[in-house]
Amino acid sequence: MAKKTAKAAKSVQSAQRSAKLTPAQKAKAASDAHHTIARNKKALHDYFIDEKFEAGLVLSGTEVKALRAGRASITEAWVDFDRRGEAWIVGMNIPVYAMGSWTNHVPTAKRKLLMHRDELRELAFKVQAKGATVVPLELYFIRGKAKVQIGLARGKQDWDKRDTLRRQQDERETQRALSEARKRMR
Repeated sequence: MAKKTAKAAKSVQSAQRSAKLTPAQKAKAASDAHHTIARNKKALHDYFIDEKFEAGLVLSGTEVKALRAGRASITEAWVDFDRRGEAWIVGMNIPVYAMGSWTNHVPTAKRKLLMHRDELRELAFKVQAKGATVVPLELYFIRGKAKVQIGLARGKQDWDKRDTLRRQQDERETQRALSEARKRMR
């Protein structure tokens, strides 16, 4: 019996040793993680999202520092396409960096989106369809780069919004009833 517990303890210790990360590995894992800065819940309420895309952002130094501080708003933003086929995010608010000087940025300036040319063409073509638009859904850092998730969206009518809310409420009630039934079974 004592031999079995000793073997089990050794196997646990070896698993812990292999699971320990060096400080450099921890730093890399932290930088590779997905750090959300802002979400656009209003877009999910007001639109049906047909497709989602990831795009990079062209930012200045103080904009990046303000984003790292976790300050941004994308609820009133949308994506616009110019004649050259480039995509720009309009209406995104990145507040002025508090420690910035005369080099600070304009909070609501247009910012260029970085995407593959084929994706840009596809989105621009689909936006020309009636009722379609492109809205930002989430702003985040991944591997040290600022990214924005954009979605090709169609507008919801008021009755669609009410139907969605009703469906979510029904789902919550069924989950609540199931959890209460499980508690009673114990």
